[in-house]
Amino acid sequence: MGTVTPLDPHVAISPAILYFGTPVSLLSTVDEDGHPNLAPNSSVWWLGQTAVIGVGARSQTGRNLIATGEVVINLPSAAEVDIVDRLALTTGRSPVSPRKAAAGYRHVADKFAEAGVRPAASETVTPPRIAELPVHLEGRVTALHPLGGAPSVADASILAVEVGITRVHVRESLRLAGHANRIDPRRWRPLLLSFQRFFGLGDEAHPSRLSTIDEEWYRG
Repeated sequence: MGTVTPLDPHVAISPAILYFGTPVSLLSTVDEDGHPNLAPNSSVWWLGQTAVIGVGARSQTGRNLIATGEVVINLPSAAEVDIVDRLALTTGRSPVSPRKAAAGYRHVADKFAEAGVRPAASETVTPPRIAELPVHLEGRVTALHPLGGAPSVADASILAVEVGITRVHVRESLRLAGHANRIDPRRWRPLLLSFQRFFGLGDEAHPSRLSTIDEEWYRG
């Protein structure tokens, strides 16, 4: 038998955040007066045609989602990382909370101008899309879930927000050749966040046996 390389031991730790690697998005929402807001987000996942977004309940995005129930999940590729980073440490809330102010946050009323991007009209919801980003998912809130043991949405500091996706827009260059409704994963290079650091998607690690199933099988 060959020599067995010993494994590194596991240790118990208590990290303040659990962002082991998640997709980055810019969330477009509007308040009750129709004023748009943009916010970077790295707590989103999908199952079927439902997205689940984690947000701070008292953030401007959280307040807008509660009040109007509409959102566009704009997905940047690694090439648009500068757009996302321009909105870091900004908030649509005024006045800025003492906690956020101490961390360096500042109020910005026009997030589109701050990010250097243009709004594009959505087709099924009121919040605008971001013209410069390659993927837009329009959606409506279907459920709000208070997290952290809070008894209600009004008492929660963080929320899991269920969103039913109503329209998907992608750049033509991302479509898989020969398929009207499929993304070419070799062309789509999402921006990822891992413990407050931006990363791009690496090369394909290994062929997946799941790829033998036609994507349309998942439609229902």
